[in-house]
Amino acid sequence: MPGSAAGGVVKPAPFDYHRPESVGGALDLLAGDPDAKLLAGGQSLLTLMNLRLARPSAVIDIGRLTELNRIFDDTDDLILGALVTHRTVEVDPLIAARAPLLAEAARHIGHVGIRNRGTIGGSVAHADPAAEMPLATLVLDATFHVESASSGRRTVGADEMFVSFYTSALAPDEMITWISVPAIRPDQGWGFVEYAHQHGDYGLAGAGCMLTLGPDGRISALRAGVLSVADRPLLFVGDDVVGELPSEQLWQRLGRRWAAGTDPVADDADYARRLCAAALTEAMTAAHRRAGAPGREHDAR
Repeated sequence: MPGSAAGGVVKPAPFDYHRPESVGGALDLLAGDPDAKLLAGGQSLLTLMNLRLARPSAVIDIGRLTELNRIFDDTDDLILGALVTHRTVEVDPLIAARAPLLAEAARHIGHVGIRNRGTIGGSVAHADPAAEMPLATLVLDATFHVESASSGRRTVGADEMFVSFYTSALAPDEMITWISVPAIRPDQGWGFVEYAHQHGDYGLAGAGCMLTLGPDGRISALRAGVLSVADRPLLFVGDDVVGELPSEQLWQRLGRRWAAGTDPVADDADYARRLCAAALTEAMTAAHRRAGAPGREHDAR
């Protein structure tokens, strides 16, 4: 019968399948069918299709677009192709040195099999509020390079990309091609923390932080974000603490204040906020510990 199969396995609704050989070919297919969906690693889309929560008229498999599976060091930025896998983000030495928060976030994504197939661009486009890559790119102030056959190219900042539950700022015919991530500087420290029932599960709470210190050791910039406590990853910018000396008491105060403003979709919202506050405090503490430390850029833990 429709929607079911022997043994209780649910199958997707019928769809057309395309496998373009170029970015232009993929964009043309997207432009010709507003109900088509891009397939990158497939770790999110295929699950939704099997449950019939997504019913695209066509699937455009972009797995052959090897030009989007590259990483470039561009002085102040690290440039990642949208098809770079989570596993590559996790283990690539250039990413570990230039964007260690991104590498650490990738370690919390599912299990190795999932990380081997899932892609950074696919995760961003999926816009799951509990996912690690949306949070990490938001905290890092990444820029997404987006293309469309009808409207050409544009850039979208991470603070504009994530709109609501599984909803991004991408138009139906748009595709993320490249992601620019600001490289870490010697005066910066980072932290990423996630709490889950067990490694590989969805995070109950998680936080990332980028801290910049001035020559006097005082805070000159602070960005922190959280996952799983709203309809999208949330960003907090600590403009009001610029000029203050870092301290555990300050991190705890900020963690409690920022967590109080979240809106968890959970049976026990207060518990979720307490977890969020703890994750923020731990991430900011880790960022302070790493800021300006010798060899910090190679500390991936």
